Amino acid sequence: MKIKLLSVFALVLVLASSCEQKDDQAAKIQALEDKIAQLENKNTAVTPVNAQTTTSADPSTLGQFQFAEMEYDFGNINEGQVVEHVFNFTNNGQAPLVISNITASCGCTSPDWTKTPVNPGEEGFVKVVFNSAAKSGAQAPTVTIQANTNPTVTRLRLKGSVTPKLAGASAPAGPLKR
Repeated sequence: MKIKLLSVFALVLVLASSCEQKDDQAAKIQALEDKIAQLENKNTAVTPVNAQTTTSADPSTLGQFQFAEMEYDFGNINEGQVVEHVFNFTNNGQAPLVISNITASCGCTSPDWTKTPVNPGEEGFVKVVFNSAAKSGAQAPTVTIQANTNPTVTRLRLKGSVTPKLAGASAPAGPLKR
C-alpha cells in the first residue's frame, strides 16, 4: 500500500511539474507574440546592430552624366565582325566626374573610358567594343558604369542582330584528293 501511495504521489509530482513547464512555455510564447504585435503596430524598422548610418550626398560633390545617347543600334552584322562605338558625355555636375569602374555584361564586350576626372562642363568618353564571334541572333550587350554620380550606376547598351556563318562555307567539306 505504501508503494502504491508513493507511486501515486510521484505521478502527481510529475504531472504537476509538466503542467508548470507547459504554463511557463505558454507564458514565454505569449510574451514573444505580444512583442511582435507591438513591433508590427509601431510600423518601425528594426535597425541591425552592424548597420551604418547614411547621409544624403552633397550635390556639390557629385558629377552628372549627360550622354547624347544611352543606346546604340549596330543593325545587322555577320558573325565574327567587331563593332566599336564611342559614347560621348558631358559632365553637367558641380564637381569633377570620376568613373571608378566599368563592367561588361559578357566576355564578348570590352569597355574603355576616360580615366582622368572630367571637370564640370568638360567632355569624356566610354568606348564599347563588341565581338560577335560565336554569337548569333538578337544581341544586347550592356556596360555598367560606376561613378560619383547620383545614381551611382549608369548603363549603356548596344543592340543589333548577328547573322550566323553558314556551316562549312569557309572550309571545304570532307577530305581533299590530290
